[in-house]
Amino acid sequence: MKILLGTICLLLCQLFAANPVNAEQITDLLTGNTATESTTTPDKIITVNHSKQNDKMIEKRLQQIYSELDELKDVRASVSNGVVTLQGEISSKEQEAKAVQFANQMENVIEVENKLVVSRALNKRLNKTLNKIKVLGEQALAGLPLILLAFLVLWLFWFMGRWISNRQGFYRRISVNYFIADLFSKITFLIFIVIGIILALSLLDATALLGTILGAAGIFGLAIGFAVRDTVENFIASLLLSIRNPFEVNDFVDINGHLGNVARLTSRATILISPEGNHIRIPNSMVFKSVITNFTSKPERRFQFDLGIGTGQNLSQAQGLALDTLKALPGIMTEPKPQAIIQELGDSSVVMRIFGWVNQQQCDFLKVRSEAIKSVKSALDEANIVLPYPVYNLKISHDKDQSIEKTQEKVDSTKKVNIQKVELHTDEIKDITVDRTVEKQIEKENVQQNNENLLDPNIPDEI
Repeated sequence: MKILLGTICLLLCQLFAANPVNAEQITDLLTGNTATESTTTPDKIITVNHSKQNDKMIEKRLQQIYSELDELKDVRASVSNGVVTLQGEISSKEQEAKAVQFANQMENVIEVENKLVVSRALNKRLNKTLNKIKVLGEQALAGLPLILLAFLVLWLFWFMGRWISNRQGFYRRISVNYFIADLFSKITFLIFIVIGIILALSLLDATALLGTILGAAGIFGLAIGFAVRDTVENFIASLLLSIRNPFEVNDFVDINGHLGNVARLTSRATILISPEGNHIRIPNSMVFKSVITNFTSKPERRFQFDLGIGTGQNLSQAQGLALDTLKALPGIMTEPKPQAIIQELGDSSVVMRIFGWVNQQQCDFLKVRSEAIKSVKSALDEANIVLPYPVYNLKISHDKDQSIEKTQEKVDSTKKVNIQKVELHTDEIKDITVDRTVEKQIEKENVQQNNENLLDPNIPDEI
């Protein structure tokens, strides 16, 4: 709204700058004073010889002109030595200007002295207004067939545009998705409407009005464009995303720090479902400008984890044991090969970083990584390769020894119970099949709710 008001003020300033109005003109308009200064024509040459016959001819000719015009019948002109004096009562400033203009156009006129009075009589103004209304009514009745024909042309083009825009099958064949097809149909309908308006105004001989409407629409559209800039940006981003197709339904992606499976792409936002089952709605303008990490665009995915090895242990033996363990685990690919490298030397340990590859279409990534960590840890323990423990300095008083021993007994008993419970679920722990929970939830939502989705599996993905 502020932008629109600013634009209107700017246009008004330009209008007044192009047509300046001085204070005297404003005062005359408000007070109704019709006595204006004499109008001179400095471009005319004043002749030395002048006769009274010329004055009479000028006076006679002006009276003939004024008598032919209804609004100037009461104007009287008197001429003396080329100076024309206009007297009488008229109804408006426009009539006054017209009378003065006729006098200035006469040959041998040196100056025009305006003594015309603008009438403020109510009955005359009412009669004038009623006459104008009568004339307008007569003109409207005379032009009624043409007006009806213009409305018929406009309705015909509206109907044709509506019918053609509803042929969605045609637009879907020439478009990459339904969103683009719907956009093409709306543009087609708008083109037919504009053509109908132009033809209707041409029949009414009002093409100048079209220019005014287009100019006002341009200024209004500019103001609206600034006001809804974010909405327009989001719409354009939706259009580009639907064409480029950077991800597909059920792809696990990271968009601006938001992790989740892609549920759908709408005309306003991208909907993700997080691993916790929550819906994440991200505006498409943000999606288009963000760095997108697609974890499922390729079936192979690498995992890594770190293990600390004691500084006194055989590092080569630890590396070989970790690689042999990974190669024997189900779910870990033999090509690309797993790796175990020495990452860095710490204060009390050596950090060994282990890499492995998983085919996400066949095995669950997180489950395979979990089994790899457990298996490598168990293999190193069996080979007596010590994993360093954190070092703490503890101060224990003698009167608390007994309570500490009791606490330790409780911890040991709890560990035994937990170990027994874990052994009862060994099959579930070693299961590495792909978890399809979120994918099933997305499929169920899209089928039951019939949600809008601009992602088309038939469109090639962005590379």
